[in-house]
Amino acid sequence: MRLYLVQHGEARSEAEDPTRPLMEKGRTEVRRVAAAAQKLAVSPVKILHSGKLRAQQTAELFAEALHPSKGVEAASGLSPNDPVQPWAEWLSQQEEDLMLVGHLPHLDRLTSLMLCHNEQAGVIRFRYGAVVCLEREGAHWAVQWILTPDISR
Repeated sequence: MRLYLVQHGEARSEAEDPTRPLMEKGRTEVRRVAAAAQKLAVSPVKILHSGKLRAQQTAELFAEALHPSKGVEAASGLSPNDPVQPWAEWLSQQEEDLMLVGHLPHLDRLTSLMLCHNEQAGVIRFRYGAVVCLEREGAHWAVQWILTPDISR
């Protein structure tokens, strides 16, 4: 099973717009990364996002390029400060490739828990619009690759 973890694209500040939509730079970078992911044959069956506008917009841009067979939907528990243990447990039971679009520090803590069994380990430095690909073999997760907007140019 492959899991694609995506930090939402660069968004407006809360002071600029409380709904925090993606900035044009964020949209451009996410489109570029999504196109590169398509060339790499990334094919999650579903894209899940936190429900926050910036994550939803990022998920929709990835869906335009990757065409997940089970679509895109909001999922509870993916907000910045939500607990990560429930997601780690749920993901350990999944068989189909999935993409999660979320936020820091949640993605950082989830990845650290899955890779090191310590959510404070800080093993991945996430970046707006980047994809971190983890793969599970048995009960163990490993990093397969990271695709950032800079690399996808």
